[in-house]
Order: sequence, then structure tokens, then C-alpha cells
Amino acid sequence: MKPRVVVIGAGMGGLAAAVALARDGFAVTVVEKEAAPGGKMRRVQAGEAHLDGGPTVLTMPWVFRGLFEASGVDFDRAVPTVPLSILAAHHWKDGSSLDLFADVDRSEAAIRDFAGAGEAAAFRSFKADAKRLYDLLEGPFILSDRRSVPDMMGALGMAGLAELWRLGRVETLWAALGRRFRDPRLRQLFGRYATYTGSSPFLAPATLMLVAEVEMQGVLAVRGGMHALATAMADLAAGEGARLRYEAAAETILSRDGRCIGVRLAGGEELPADAVVFNGDVGAAAAGLLGGDAARAAATVPVADRSLSALVWCMTARASGTGLVRHNVFFDDDYASEFEDVFDRRRLPRKGTVYVCAQDRLDDASPRDLDRLLLLVNAPPTGDAAPLSDDEVRACRDRLFDLLTTCGLTLEPEAVHLTTPQDFERLFPATGGALYGRASHGWTASISRPPARSRLPGLFCAGGSVHPGAGVPMATLSGLRAASAVRADLGSMLRSRPAAIAGGMSMR
Repeated sequence: MKPRVVVIGAGMGGLAAAVALARDGFAVTVVEKEAAPGGKMRRVQAGEAHLDGGPTVLTMPWVFRGLFEASGVDFDRAVPTVPLSILAAHHWKDGSSLDLFADVDRSEAAIRDFAGAGEAAAFRSFKADAKRLYDLLEGPFILSDRRSVPDMMGALGMAGLAELWRLGRVETLWAALGRRFRDPRLRQLFGRYATYTGSSPFLAPATLMLVAEVEMQGVLAVRGGMHALATAMADLAAGEGARLRYEAAAETILSRDGRCIGVRLAGGEELPADAVVFNGDVGAAAAGLLGGDAARAAATVPVADRSLSALVWCMTARASGTGLVRHNVFFDDDYASEFEDVFDRRRLPRKGTVYVCAQDRLDDASPRDLDRLLLLVNAPPTGDAAPLSDDEVRACRDRLFDLLTTCGLTLEPEAVHLTTPQDFERLFPATGGALYGRASHGWTASISRPPARSRLPGLFCAGGSVHPGAGVPMATLSGLRAASAVRADLGSMLRSRPAAIAGGMSMR
């Protein structure tokens, strides 16, 4: 008999683990409570239109290319993508705007026109530092199981530690940007990288500068929407022999004699397993939602340490004025207050940043009859204890549209689908609606996320709440790390050992 693995959750981490393990000869069953794969990479409906209601940005394509090609599948055929030449368009209330480009020379020229030669030179230096940070941390952190300070120190060595100190020091991202840029708008723009991990730039470590390098490696748009990537991953898993069961909710992780032995589904069906991969927020397991033994297997995430939640409006609308590209950011004039409101006062921001994804556009800012849009405002992760009232949400929406109008964009919505922190709490229980697991606050936060192996033998974890972190490629890598850990524990049960590292985990 093949060793049996049950994967709970068909998000990106769970699907990646299923692909790698099924390819290696394990008997894999994926159980998913929803009717389709994707997890947070979900599709929603506004009127007659279907839209991506979760992640909208695809970076680090080599992660997915390696995963597909290890199964003999051409990623570019399975998931058609288009590289974006404009990474994002940024707008401020004073009427200024700045596009960042995949071509670093174009970005430098745009910043020179926007803020002067000194800031353009600062950007060139910042970009070089971001690349050095990424190169320094890719092997020892992003692709590694190392997740403690001693482990990181040992992997980096004295020279690497000295370089890390020079580049990021033990300071916040905001402080690091303040040393590099004089223009507050540029600090605002690059400080937004902290929100990619659900964090505040005033509390997150300076090492998140490396996000600039990730974006410069390429930002892609997926034809058919991001959900098409999840569907292709599910098809890849099925092609390798994994069994995918939708509308099958896991109720309890079973154990005997101190070891995980399977999963009980809602309705009572039991699925025996030699290993279980839980692709969900570790907070759900720690809260006991999957049984007492699973609760003891994971550490609780304190409410104060939760990452950002969001208000997300998916809509069809007529847009006029400021031309929209694929990714658009609209800044208010008090950036610090946004994060004080969300993290300290636990309320919707009075002066919040608005992200707008125009899902039918690439680099084209010309007018359209009707756009499919996702609008996102950061929100506190209090969907369990302090749900937002309709009046609070309505007031936030009014502020959002006022900011867009001030920046020159007018929207006339036709059909709208709204997701609140309490909706995200319902979809992803025991999180309060937090979308990124634990916030990356403090210089050790990134290496404090749970590892692939839980405290319960036979139970493994994947997803954005575990190492190496949040985001589509990171969650995918977490699934490959979980598969690697399962393989190390159960590999002797296979008739033949894998000849290559599963999942395309080799360096680029």
C-alpha cells in the first residue's frame, strides 16, 4: 500500500503539497470545504460578472514554473500570463502621481521627474540594497527550513550577518526608508511593502525592502484571473493521482498514541492517514476547531499579533478621470494614522490607502465602458470579537470614494460584492479576519512563524500563516516544505525513493 496523506484545504500551500506528494508516490486526498480550489485565491460574483476576490498579484513565477515542470507540464501553457511593464500607478491627494516600471531605468527616470535627481539616485541605491537583501536571504530563509535566530546566524555566517546589518540594521522599514528618501511620498510608496505581509511599515523590519527586488523580477497578470492558477494547480494535482474532494469539511484531526492518524469529516466519515497536511491558518488549529490534539500541536496567535484584515469591494463600474492600469494605489496625507487606527485603535482608518485592481487591464489606461474592479482598504482583524457595523463600513466607503475623487478618479458602480473582516472570519475561522497570519512586527517576527512540522507527530502545516510567510509564492513554497517534511518522515514507506527534489525547489 502507498502511504496515505490527507491534505486539509485546497489553497495554494495545500495544492502544492498535494502535487509534490502525489508525484512522489503517496496516496493523496485533498479535502476542501468550499466548492472550488484556491482558498483565499477565491472568485466572487458581482452582478453577472465574476472577479478575483483575493490575491491579484503574481510574482516569483519560477516557483510555479519549477512545480509544473517537475511534473512534465509546461507552466506557460497551463497558466497563460502576461508580464506587466507598469508595476503600479500611484496617486496622491495633491494631484501628483508616479508609475513604477519593471524596467528599473524607466522607474529611475520617472522618480527623477517626480521628485528630483537626488531621489532618483536614492532609488537606484535602494534598489541595489533590496537586491542584495533578497540574494542574502533567499537560500537561508525563503527556501530553507531555518527559522530561528541561531539557525539564521549559522546559515549567513559572519560576512552575511555584517552585510545584513549594513543593509537593514535592527530597525523598522519606515526608519530605513527615512534614511534613504527625503520625499515623504516615496517613503509612503515603498513603506506599503509592509502591507504585503499584513503589517505596519512603522513596526515591520527593514528586511522587507527585499519586496522591491521581488517586484523587479517581474509582476505578471494571469489570463482568466488569479483563480485560474488555483484551478491549474488542482488539475496538476489530479493529474499526478491526487484525489480532490470539494464541499468536504474537515471536522477533527484524529490521533492515537501521540500521533496523527487521520481526519474526520463533517458528517462523520473518517479518512485514515499516515500523515496530515493542514493548509489553513494555524490559529484555527490552536483554537481547537480541529480537535484537542490538534490544538496542542500549534501555538496560539495572540489577538494583538494578528495581521491586517481588509474591506474588499469587488464591483463592476464605469471609471472616468484618472486612467487606470492593472494595479493602482491612492494615498491619503497621513500615513501613520492609518496604522495607528488599525493596529492601536482597532478601527477603520480615517485616512486609509485605497488599492484598486482593474482586472481587465494590463498597461492600458484608456477609457472602457465597464471595468471589473477590486477595491481594498486595510481593516482591523476584529471580525470575531468586534464586527464592524454597517454605519462604520458605509462611512469608510464614503471616505474611500472621496479620496478617489480628490485624486481624479470617479467611479459609478453597477454591481458590488463586499467582504468584511467578519466575512473573512467566517471563511477562515479563529483569525478575526486576519489575512496573513501573524503580523511581521519586530525584527524576529519573520522567523517566528510556525514550521512545517507541528508538535503532533504526523501533522504538518502549510499556508501563509507558517514559514516562509504570506503571499501566493510563499504559501506555495510552504506547501513544498510540508511535502519535504512528510517525505523525510515517511519516505521509507515508499517502494522507491524520489530521485529529485520535489516541487522544483532548486535555486533559480
